[in-house]
Amino acid sequence: MAYRFRRTLNSLAGLLIALSVGMAPWVSSEAASKAKPAASKAQKTQKAKAKPQPAARKAAAKAPRGQARAEKALPRSKARSVAGNGLRAPKRQMAARLAPPPRPSFGQIYGLHATDDELDLKSSVALVVDQDTNEVLFSKNPEAVLPIASITKLMTALVVTEAGLPLHEALTVVRDDVDATAGNRSRLQEGTELSRGEMLHLSLMASENRAAHVLGRTYPGGMGAFVTAMNRKARELGMRDTRYVEPTGLSSDNQSSARDLTQLVRAAMAHPIIRELSTSLEASVPVGAKQVQVQFRNTNGLVRNPEWEIGLQKTGYISAAGRCVVMQAEMAGRKLIMVLLDSAGKYSRIGDAERLRKWVADTSLVPALAPAAARVAPMSAGLPAGASTVQPR
Repeated sequence: MAYRFRRTLNSLAGLLIALSVGMAPWVSSEAASKAKPAASKAQKTQKAKAKPQPAARKAAAKAPRGQARAEKALPRSKARSVAGNGLRAPKRQMAARLAPPPRPSFGQIYGLHATDDELDLKSSVALVVDQDTNEVLFSKNPEAVLPIASITKLMTALVVTEAGLPLHEALTVVRDDVDATAGNRSRLQEGTELSRGEMLHLSLMASENRAAHVLGRTYPGGMGAFVTAMNRKARELGMRDTRYVEPTGLSSDNQSSARDLTQLVRAAMAHPIIRELSTSLEASVPVGAKQVQVQFRNTNGLVRNPEWEIGLQKTGYISAAGRCVVMQAEMAGRKLIMVLLDSAGKYSRIGDAERLRKWVADTSLVPALAPAAARVAPMSAGLPAGASTVQPR
C-alpha cells in the first residue's frame, strides 16, 4: 500500500509540473497582451502632452519662420553642444597638447631679436638705403646671414631674364616639380602648361614655388646649371654673404644678408619686366588638364596701398627665415631700398615697413609723403589678356 501511495503522489507531482510548464506561454502572452494597451495608452498620453495646444499653435504661426525653425532645432543643437563639450573638446585639447611647438627661426636661435632699435621693429634685420647714393638711412643687424625664403625668386627672375630665354615658350609642370615642392601649397597641378612669361609672373607676384622650380628646371643645362648661374650672378653683384642651392627659397640653405640683398634689388630694378610683374596686383591663368581659370594675387598687401609707390617687391616666408620682404619705393622723389628679414608675426613685416616709411617722412631725410598717383602697369609678352596688371601700387 505504501508503495502504491508514493507512486500516486509522484504521478500527481509530475502532472502539476507539466501543467505549470504548459501554462507559462499562455500566462506570458496574456501578460504581454495586457501590457500592450497600457504602453499604447502611455504613448498616447505622452504624444498628447507633446502636442502643442491651440494657443501655442497660434503663437508659432505668428512667429517668424526662421524663429520657429530655430526653436524646433533647439533641442538637437543643445544635444550637439553637449556632445561636443563632452567628446570633441577633450580631443581638441589633446591635439593641442600633442602638436609640436613652432620651430624657431635662425634669427631667434642666434638671438638677433634681442637687438634694440628706436622703432621697436619686430624684424630682427632691417636696412634702408638710398638706391642712387647707397646712403644708409636705417640699419639693424645688416650683415647677419640668414635664410631668405622666397626672396630667392628675385634672383631666379634675374637669371631667367638676363639669359634672354623666350617668354612665349610653353612650359609644363611635371612630376619632378611637384615632388620638389611637396608639402608646400601650390595651385599649379601636374600637367599645367603656361608660358615662361606666365611662370615668371606667378613666381614674382604670387610666390608660386612650382613656377619657380619650372623656371630653373627648364634652364639650358638643367637645374644644376641654373643654380650655378644664380651663384655666379651673386658674385658678380658683390653679394659675398649669399649662397643659393635651389630656385624657390624652400631650402633654408638659401641664405644672404640685408646688405647683399640691396645689391640684388638694385640689379633687378634695371629690368622693367621684373618691376612690372613683381608689383602686379593679380593674374588669372588656366590650370590643369581642364584649363580651369585660377586667380592669383600679390603676396604683398602694400602694393594696394595708395600711400606707397612701390617699384619692385618680393616677399618670403619659411619657418627658418621668418617673414621677409624687400622693396624699392619712391618717397617724394627719393628712391629707397628697404630690406626686412626674420620678422616675427604674420603681419609684422608690413607693420615694420609702415613704421619705417613714417619714420623717414617724419625726419629731415625726405619731404612729407604724398599719396602715390594711380598707374596701370602693362603685362609683358607671354601672358594672357586676363592676366593683365590692374590698379595703383
